[in-house]
Amino acid sequence: MPEIGERFLVVRLGSLGDIVHTFPAVAALRESFPTAKITWLTHPRWAALVASSGLASEIWAAETRSLGSLRAVIGRIRGARFTCAIDYQGLWKSAGLPFLAGVARRVGFSGETIREWGVPVLYTERVRCARTHIAEQNGELSVRAGAKCFAADFSLRVAEEDAIFVAETLRAAGVGDGGYVLLSPGGGWRSKCWPAKRFGELAREIYRGMGLPCVVNYGPGEEWLVEEVKRSAGDASPVGFRGEMGKLTAAARGALCMVGGDTGPLHLAVALGTASVSVYGPTDPARNGPYPGFVLKDGCGGEDGLVGAEGSRNRNTVFRVATAVRDHSRVDETDAAMLKISVEDVFGAVREMVAHVVGSRA
Repeated sequence: MPEIGERFLVVRLGSLGDIVHTFPAVAALRESFPTAKITWLTHPRWAALVASSGLASEIWAAETRSLGSLRAVIGRIRGARFTCAIDYQGLWKSAGLPFLAGVARRVGFSGETIREWGVPVLYTERVRCARTHIAEQNGELSVRAGAKCFAADFSLRVAEEDAIFVAETLRAAGVGDGGYVLLSPGGGWRSKCWPAKRFGELAREIYRGMGLPCVVNYGPGEEWLVEEVKRSAGDASPVGFRGEMGKLTAAARGALCMVGGDTGPLHLAVALGTASVSVYGPTDPARNGPYPGFVLKDGCGGEDGLVGAEGSRNRNTVFRVATAVRDHSRVDETDAAMLKISVEDVFGAVREMVAHVVGSRA
């Protein structure tokens, strides 16, 4: 397939973690077609994140709840004469835009991969995935579109003004220059979130056992999470932090280690090269874990295992008990399997990770 004249429409509207897991696939597309025009269609909330990757020639934002916005973007797509549209999201709303705009070649997932029934009828090419991790499944779409590989390296830029703002804000809150551990107790749905109380107990252990402060990241409507973490942390006094995309990226990059569940901020930190310790339950880390790899710990005395790329084994640790069952029903209470993972286990992993990071910087 010739690269001159190629014009790709990449459709990945949201959300944070899903976009991060799309970056390797789009990086493969960019590496294979260095002179191609790649237009990334996303939600306005995530435009800055996509821009930080430097992978897209241009970024278009579409507000899917606005009929006017959808009409406008369909018109733009129709006028751009794209040679190929790749829908990495697999929803009616994402597949429908290039379909309605008349893009002749539309690549997407087959029905075995996506959760919304009937969507593949809108594609001209349907990919039945052979790989497990979602980042590599995304890469299979890139390969079908002509990429030479399913994943490639990428880097996220952090604006200097954001880095300075975060450093000054944390310093004013009492976080010194010795480093901090970033905690992210929130998530898209409660069943995949470790209890805030345990995050607070973890903050206390980190402060008492390692002398490090913790910073608690939270999003809109999650103020109560910070308060619950603080109540359980005692004299550790963790610092709450809420910032727009650029500020969150700077805070994640500056941390010695990130602790969270299967959430966007955790995956963002991993993409930035920050060490991570995560707690999984109803979602499967083999599919949605830190990419490109991690050490898997049972949390109940089982054997450790390496998942994915060996080179990342000392940067990411995932806890998930062997009895955990995959369930995306989004129940509004913590999954029982996650409650079997103790604060002591997670603290031990954080201590090892921070020691490794500090040692590598010496």
